[in-house]
Formats: sequence, structure tokens, C-alpha cells
Amino acid sequence: MTQPNHEPAIVLFDGVCNLCSSAVQFILRNDPEGIFRFASLQSAIGQQLLARHDLPIDMISTIVLIEGGRAYTRSTAALRIARRLRGAWPAAYAAILIPAPLRNLVYGFIARNRYRWFGQTEQCMLPTPAYKQRFLD
Repeated sequence: MTQPNHEPAIVLFDGVCNLCSSAVQFILRNDPEGIFRFASLQSAIGQQLLARHDLPIDMISTIVLIEGGRAYTRSTAALRIARRLRGAWPAAYAAILIPAPLRNLVYGFIARNRYRWFGQTEQCMLPTPAYKQRFLD
């Protein structure tokens, strides 16, 4: 497996989803080098980035990773993020060998149920002062 690079990447997430906000907090804790930057899909910058990568601006049911000038969604985005985290998380990238349609069935099931299982908030999460510079919006 190739070593993760240290080029910055942008993670777009559903800012009112509790599961998504928890995932962002997890990434922040496991990305001590500050590789990832973040924006909510609902924000102006999130909308601009979706449009720039020819993705629907109402696409809030997936995480989006913008890396190396390309946009990745659903399970591919999640696995590409995992491979750049510290600890054992890069080993999860081996799941990329599973065909995307199969991986995305599981991803889609979780995405469809995320509000029911984990809830949602009225507003996007506010980053702590220590992480504020890593958020684009």
C-alpha cells in the first residue's frame, strides 16, 4: 500500500448531522499534521466546491473528499480519508478492493438512517478555537 501523502485535502460534510460532526471530530483527533480542512456541504464554500467538481449542490447525503484536484464521495471518500489518519486506520483502505457498488450499499444504508439513529442539530457545528483555522467556512 502506498504511503499517504501530506498534501492538504478538503472534507465536505453534512453540518447538521450528528454522525457527520462526530466523524469530523474523529478526523481532527487522528490528523495531528493538519492535512484535512473542512467545510459543511450547506455552506457557501461547500456549495461552491460541489459546483466546481460538477456534483449536485443538494448532495448532503454523502461525505465528499477533495484531494489532488478530484472529488471522491461515499465509501471511496471515507476510505481515502482513513488511509491518511494515524494509527491502524490506514489498514481500512484495503476495503477499497471491494467493488464500490457493494461498499456503497452499506454506506447508503447508514447515510439514509443517520438522522434517525444519531440525530441532527439545528445548526452546523462550531469548531473549537484550537481547530478553527482548519474550517473553511
